[in-house]
Amino acid sequence: MSEYFLGLDLGGSKSLALAADQEGRLAGCARAGPGNPDVIGLRDFQALVRSLVARSLNTAGIDMAQVRAAGFGVAGYDWPSQEPALRQALCAAGVLVPITLVNDTLMGLAAGAEQGWGVAITAGTSCNCRGRDPSGREGRCIGYGLEWGEAAGAYELLRKALQAVGAAYTRRGLPTSLTEIFLQYTGAPSPEDLIEGLVRGCYALPASAAPLVFQAAEGGDEAAQEAVAWAGRQLGDLAVGVIRQLDLQELEFETVLFGSLFNAGRMLIQPLEETVRAEAPRTRLVHLQAPPACGAVLLAMQSLGMDTRPLRPILLRQARALWGPA
Repeated sequence: MSEYFLGLDLGGSKSLALAADQEGRLAGCARAGPGNPDVIGLRDFQALVRSLVARSLNTAGIDMAQVRAAGFGVAGYDWPSQEPALRQALCAAGVLVPITLVNDTLMGLAAGAEQGWGVAITAGTSCNCRGRDPSGREGRCIGYGLEWGEAAGAYELLRKALQAVGAAYTRRGLPTSLTEIFLQYTGAPSPEDLIEGLVRGCYALPASAAPLVFQAAEGGDEAAQEAVAWAGRQLGDLAVGVIRQLDLQELEFETVLFGSLFNAGRMLIQPLEETVRAEAPRTRLVHLQAPPACGAVLLAMQSLGMDTRPLRPILLRQARALWGPA
């Protein structure tokens, strides 16, 4: 009789549950919206988990009695003090098997690093960086964005782009096509109205507007190009801190990249890579080519002592065929 493992990615903007058997074959899945418990609250977090688990088991044609363990990568799970309440919510949601609970960035590391250790950088709505050394020791950034001097996801990139627009408006900087791009996006009639509206909350530039900055950079706008390069350097700097915490400078390891911001390609990744390689020249950058939830499945398997090295490529290949890169 087959045994199964669950992996849930409970992210800041979307969530995904996967069910796989002991051979690494994908059996079921389910999708949902945001799963960060700091944002949606523990009650809704519990309901979300219950729904995702039920639907992923249903698509697999199995029940919870056939599940041996479950892994959870949770956005917003940043401190040990949060663990008891999260575990209680997972149990209340009906997950009564052995549970592995990690920050969602470590889940991406488990999916993307062939050796199971190294550094992972995620950049979507915001950003985070975590790492593990060969002994399992963990390193981290704070994970709370510009308030703590950490960047850059889409939110931080847009902040940087708006600074260029403000500098152009006040003649402290050069003109930038970002002004006209943001005017068209918001419908504001003038630069002055745009800035006033953004300051007073009449207009908004959500994270989904970040590709506008990349488009301006590709069109040759110097302010946009510098904003993107700044984001890359900042993300690399997060990794440098983790590398120093774990003393990885002289080792060969993978730096795993995942999140929608990396769809920008080399204009973002090159300054990131230069920053990281200056500290750890033997690292290899890997763009995760499957949903991070695969890492949660692998962590669940590893919690029971399974060797997941031969299973990982099977799981990632099947998940990539369904969803593509992270």
